[in-house]
Amino acid sequence: MAEKLNHQALTKAKSLIEHGDVVKDERDDWSEAAPTAAEENAFIEKHGFDEYAKWHLGVDESKPADTKGRYSFPYGDFTKVRRGGVISAESRAAQNGHDDIAKASKTLLELIDGD
Repeated sequence: MAEKLNHQALTKAKSLIEHGDVVKDERDDWSEAAPTAAEENAFIEKHGFDEYAKWHLGVDESKPADTKGRYSFPYGDFTKVRRGGVISAESRAAQNGHDDIAKASKTLLELIDGD
């Protein structure tokens, strides 16, 4: 996989956290909070792929920019950062050797938790 850290997404996530746009839920809550395919499609239709990309910490630039497959490691629900989503992203990134994404996720968790 050619996934790497999406710096625009990290910047957006940090800004949302600084403005209090965060839900301090647990990892298990992410399975219910994560946007469905239909919600993703509706968001893309309304806001475009550039905005969709900003909700994903991973990007695979070998895939076309106008496909959902290009973006990975979602961290929020298109309105707020979800702590459960960040935990999930950190865990999956670490398991799959995406150290830059795992490190960025850990940084976000520290911001959320006030560490």
